[in-house]
Amino acid sequence: MLHCSKLFRRLFHALPSVPSSGPQPWLFIGLGNPGEKYQSTRHNALGISMNSVHFKSHFGEGEFEGTPVLLAKPQTYMNLSGESTGPLAAYYKLPLNRVLVIYDDMDLPCGVLRIQPRGGHGHHNGLKNVIYHFRGNREFCRLRVGIGRPPGQMDPKAFMLQKFNKTARVRIDAALEEGVEILKMLLTKGLTECVNSANAEQKYKHLRVQNLPC
Repeated sequence: MLHCSKLFRRLFHALPSVPSSGPQPWLFIGLGNPGEKYQSTRHNALGISMNSVHFKSHFGEGEFEGTPVLLAKPQTYMNLSGESTGPLAAYYKLPLNRVLVIYDDMDLPCGVLRIQPRGGHGHHNGLKNVIYHFRGNREFCRLRVGIGRPPGQMDPKAFMLQKFNKTARVRIDAALEEGVEILKMLLTKGLTECVNSANAEQKYKHLRVQNLPC
């Protein structure tokens, strides 16, 4: 998975504290496995280093151009991500349309992003568990980060735990920069405009890279 820590550091460097009143916060959650064993693998491209621990997550909070933002990186394993995600959303009394989950997706080419206002789990075990702890509700936003399909007959589980090669690393780093801009657009222009604009741009990127080796 992607280094979500880099994505959030770039977007929310030196965030001021969240004000006690004002716009409803956004909760951004980066799924990934904990521990050094998984650093820089496809299954930890979304590891976030936050300053505190809250509901089994490394956690941070602040604001971006007046909009409060909560950041969380569950410290459970991927397939138990909902044990953190569900209680966090409940504690802050957030409707699920103010929750965005960021996760790796083998169904997108390496480095291609897709933002969606809702959807299923696509056989992603972390997302399955998040939906379970949201009591089956799928009306939360997602930012899917493409890591591509395993080559040949390679076991998908082994592929997920494999280190990125140089080509993939370059694409993933570029995707992180694009992810920052997508999240900024979400916070400043709203979900609908963000989805329409970002996905149109990523569609062309998808067409350019879908058949390239990674």
